[in-house]
Amino acid sequence: MRQAGRYLPEYRKLRSGVSFLEMCRDVERAVAATLQPIDLLGVEAAILFSDIFVPVTGMGVELDFRPGPVVAHPVRSLDAIRALRVPDPVESVPYVFEILRRLREELASREIPLLGFAGAPFTLAAYLVEGSGSKSFSVMKRMLYSEPRLLSELLELLTEMTVGYLRAQVDAGAEAVQLFDTWAGLLDREAYRRFVLPTHESIAKRLDRPEAPLVLYVNDGAHVLDLMVESGADMLSIDWRCEMGEAARLAGRRASLQGNLDPCALAAPPDEIERRVRAIAAAARPARGHVLNLGHGCLPDTPVEGVRAFVAAAKRLGEPS
Repeated sequence: MRQAGRYLPEYRKLRSGVSFLEMCRDVERAVAATLQPIDLLGVEAAILFSDIFVPVTGMGVELDFRPGPVVAHPVRSLDAIRALRVPDPVESVPYVFEILRRLREELASREIPLLGFAGAPFTLAAYLVEGSGSKSFSVMKRMLYSEPRLLSELLELLTEMTVGYLRAQVDAGAEAVQLFDTWAGLLDREAYRRFVLPTHESIAKRLDRPEAPLVLYVNDGAHVLDLMVESGADMLSIDWRCEMGEAARLAGRRASLQGNLDPCALAAPPDEIERRVRAIAAAARPARGHVLNLGHGCLPDTPVEGVRAFVAAAKRLGEPS
């Protein structure tokens, strides 16, 4: 969950003088950024440094980051959707896979797993239709209600792109992949079931999951947690709005869990962070499996010492309290 980032002074130094997209395309910098949390914080898995919009650039979309994605020509018509192409990811964004290969070589001797990721179709569609980030994504939601077939066609295209992109990440060395649906929590259950769940199911069915498990994250998704279970994902990553014990009950033996400390809690004193870590772990004990993590990414103003306290508390879980 966004391990590298502006909260780390070392990351800010590494990023100095380049744009965010340039950083994602720079193999040396991206490898270094991915490894920083391993070396500086002691986390136990490496997450590819990239962005969910990186593969979308290969579809013929012109965008910039200011600081979030801004689409030059929002996709709001049938002609605009059909002008998009589903690229061969290895040809359109080759640097992503070179970064993964380099990381696999770096991490093999350390026995640290490498995770890849992608944006989920609905979240990508939200940005493409809206043109930028939004609190409500009202333009996209109007399309959902007024032109549902148009949105469905865009989602089908993005699902195809996402499957190819994640498969290529696994081929390049990713040992698990995570699907981020940051904005699907804006929808009610009926809309989620109609527009979002089929994309998750399709991606889960079409990936070689014995080789690389699939993790599904839906931000603000407590009200659709049971539908997330239906997706077929191997692990559900949940935010702090979900009660971990209830998530364990709903997932049963069908999916493992990841999460779910509020990133803002990293500003608490170390003993409070430890208390919260132990409470999350205890609530998750009935789950099939549990990876302790945050419920969303580290914020730019996150205290580094808070992250270190979180990691240390996680590693002490096997010790007597």
